[in-house]
Amino acid sequence: MAKGQIVAYCNAQIGNVIITQEQIAERIAQLARQITTDYEGKQLVLVGVLTGSFVFLSDLMRQLDRPCEVDFLDASSYGNNTVSSGEVVIGKGLNLSLTGKDVLIVEDIVDSGRTISELVRLIAAHRPASIKVCTLLSKTARRERTVELNYIGFEIPDYFVVGYGLDYAQCFRNLPFIAVLNEDAAAPKLPTNE
Repeated sequence: MAKGQIVAYCNAQIGNVIITQEQIAERIAQLARQITTDYEGKQLVLVGVLTGSFVFLSDLMRQLDRPCEVDFLDASSYGNNTVSSGEVVIGKGLNLSLTGKDVLIVEDIVDSGRTISELVRLIAAHRPASIKVCTLLSKTARRERTVELNYIGFEIPDYFVVGYGLDYAQCFRNLPFIAVLNEDAAAPKLPTNE
């Protein structure tokens, strides 16, 4: 399949852009200023939730005006679906010691609250000095568990969104904006020449 065909195919699956690249950049700068102030004099560790948060975490940490450590956890409840399975699967664990450090979990999206609740519980077992949560997106319409989100980029309606690290079946992470996935896009895969 030619590059132009792939682009056309992907564009057909993307609905309205709900958060632009410029809006994301502006909001991350605001969050970084607040986090820099709030963690002054503290030993900050950013814990990114793979895979969706890596773009957000990368841009956020480069805006921080303070030293920090970075680690990652692999956690998922979606698989290749547009609806959470309700079961949180933890893959890759932590490499850094978190004992006595101030941990900021960096997440791409919090909807049901199940994954972030499980991650807070898991990290608390490492005896950090504090645990806070920073999420790019919060979807309160789907919230099943009460969770404290300390830093929120954007509140969004109950849409399945892609872009800026968020995916559907591992596609669309590279989009520089946040867009709604077309409802009819949940089934098809990239066509092949077979």
